[in-house]
Amino acid sequence: MKKRITILLSMVFAAGSILPAMAQNKATDSLRHANQFNYIQALEVMGSILGNVEQNFVDTVSMERLSKIGIRAMLGSLDPYTEYFAREDNDQLKLLTKGEYAGIGSIISQRPDSSVIINSPMQGQPAAEAGLRAGDVILEIDGRDFRKSTTPEVSAALKGLPGTTIKLRVRRPGEKKDRMFTFKRAKIVVDPVTYYSTLGEDVGYIRFSSFTDQASRKVETALRDLKDNHGIKSLVLDMRSNGGGLVGEAVRIVNFFVPKGREVMSIKGRPGVQERTTYSTQNEPIDTTMPVVVLIDGHSASSAEIVAGALQDLDRAVVIGNQSYGKGLVQSPLNLPYNGTLKITTGRYYIPSGRCIQRIDYQKAREGKTAVLPDSLTHEFHTAGGRSVKDAGGILPDITIKQDSLPTILFYMDINNDVFDFITDYVNNHDTIAEPEQFSITDADYARFEQLLKAKKFDYDRQSSKVLEKLKEVAEVEGYLERAGNTLKELEAQLKPDLSRDMKTFKKEITDYLNNAIISRYYYQSGAVRYMLKSDKDTAKAVEILKNPEQYKSILTPKKQS
Repeated sequence: MKKRITILLSMVFAAGSILPAMAQNKATDSLRHANQFNYIQALEVMGSILGNVEQNFVDTVSMERLSKIGIRAMLGSLDPYTEYFAREDNDQLKLLTKGEYAGIGSIISQRPDSSVIINSPMQGQPAAEAGLRAGDVILEIDGRDFRKSTTPEVSAALKGLPGTTIKLRVRRPGEKKDRMFTFKRAKIVVDPVTYYSTLGEDVGYIRFSSFTDQASRKVETALRDLKDNHGIKSLVLDMRSNGGGLVGEAVRIVNFFVPKGREVMSIKGRPGVQERTTYSTQNEPIDTTMPVVVLIDGHSASSAEIVAGALQDLDRAVVIGNQSYGKGLVQSPLNLPYNGTLKITTGRYYIPSGRCIQRIDYQKAREGKTAVLPDSLTHEFHTAGGRSVKDAGGILPDITIKQDSLPTILFYMDINNDVFDFITDYVNNHDTIAEPEQFSITDADYARFEQLLKAKKFDYDRQSSKVLEKLKEVAEVEGYLERAGNTLKELEAQLKPDLSRDMKTFKKEITDYLNNAIISRYYYQSGAVRYMLKSDKDTAKAVEILKNPEQYKSILTPKKQS
């Protein structure tokens, strides 16, 4: 009897475990079928809408343009990183991933008068080598008139197979006679390493701007040169304003400083679609003991955050600067019909401590919920040595450097064509300038610049003035405007844009801006970095830490609990 009861109980328990599983499988199948139906329904509805628009809309419609707009809107609702690249846009994707394309090697831009100009010739590339300068107005390409063409039209004409000849007719500002340039297009490879050198006697410095498929090789070349030929004993790795790129390159760069076999990151995709993938160091390192400082800022993202976060989690580097962007999403390219490409978010990445540094939850944003996790709800993790670190919000530096705020007038100068023209005129009247570390415009140059802005009626706004207008509106609604009227008028007079006053108040900042812009025309990006390093607080702090081994060690040592 007892044995029979035991058998019956076993059958009950077995049924209790099997039935929920069967129910769960049935529910999963039902959900899968429902999703499949919704997918087919969506395809039919979208196809029907396109067909009806093509046949019945009052005006002729470009199906290609309409579908691109629809695809862009659909993907844009997911996150900012999932994108569709049509066949003609694949050069852009190639530039993002490989840092290369075929053309003349210059950024172009369109002026308010619709003319397209050479904006920034790249160092060592065909346009710069041929003698083209920023500000040159493009008139003809290979005999075809482009005076009234758009930037994409001009860009398409400038590109071509490497080795093919291109003929450009341009008008240089201040000159009456056109200039002709004949040279060959080339495979344009953008060097991710902007500049590297030594700071003082034995501190190395490498600044790189992206993670293309050449990033690790270029960084390795710079690092080995600094070690073998300059005898550096410590290193500053500057990834400020580095927007990221290929994660494999990030793993290889981390590998330069940590032993073979260490986990650098892992990627987790949607359950059942992409399981956890781990990325570890595969090679022998270059140097596992050299003190390293990593510089980051709010524009350091993606792969730059993997490098900074992994080196921080492994207690292999001190991180200095400001909180990084917080992009912990990974994109993968998928081939589409007609040679298109879908760059789609397929997972989240996690660095060695187990934290994901993604700042914005786009799913919650789509649902209208709070998309950014407040500091009070972040989770605590620990580095290899036991230091406390947090997730959800990018990489927090070990040492935060307070940045000087820039006056609003500089943002307006940066987009103003008259300012661009002043710099172009300066360059056209000065064959050479001093080295970046020694160069500065004169007081006479500054005065001439101010007179130009006044003559051109340079207009700019200030955010404080806009806020004051809002304050006046609220004060009126609440019945305080009459009482506070005189105070607000005094404040309005102080906050009203005044070019003469602001040119005097912000002379240092505006001079720095002009110096940097002019230096970039002669010495390109590397020159701008050299000029910046003269007064850069982040780099100065990095050198100070590296020159003090005890302080460096104490930062990487866990704080004792009291």
